[in-house]
Amino acid sequence: MTKRVELIFDFVSPNAYMIWWPLRDLIRKTGAELDVIPVFLGGMHRLTGNAPPMIRDAEIKGKNEYSMLEMQRFIKKYGLNKYRLNPGFPFNSITLQRMLLAADKDSRGVQFVEAMLPAIWEEGLDVTDSDALGAAVSAAGFDATELFKRSQTDEIKQGLVDNTQAAVDRGTFGIPTIYVGDEMFFGKERLGQIEEELT
Repeated sequence: MTKRVELIFDFVSPNAYMIWWPLRDLIRKTGAELDVIPVFLGGMHRLTGNAPPMIRDAEIKGKNEYSMLEMQRFIKKYGLNKYRLNPGFPFNSITLQRMLLAADKDSRGVQFVEAMLPAIWEEGLDVTDSDALGAAVSAAGFDATELFKRSQTDEIKQGLVDNTQAAVDRGTFGIPTIYVGDEMFFGKERLGQIEEELT
């Protein structure tokens, strides 16, 4: 029986970029299926009381510095040398997440993520610039006008709210969170545990 991997996802998280490529390799290696679950991380933080690590840990001496060290180790281990911190980080991702949800309803969510992650986290795309975002979406082979129009519908807006609430109800508090069946794994550092669960 093919195992299903659910990735709770928001483009705004650098760690969502970090885990994507190694997780995709692992999915291919194990023959599992990947489902991307678009959520709004800002809303998740409000619902859970969580906060971005750089803010949450700002008063803890040395912790953010160590997190950066771990990130550099991860980048080196998985060859993510094209990664660049987006100049607009932390950016408002809600329109982008709604567009992802619309694409996902067409069974193109994985394709949308795969196309947009490099634009955001390698090329520095300003996702709050509607013209720049539209151009990037179109270049990825999507109808940007149609996706944007759908992203503004009540159905998609409520769908993202519902996805976020459902993820929180399930125990999710941050990005990336991965589920294999009922087993929850938080953080890009859990790839080894995910592989064990899949195999």
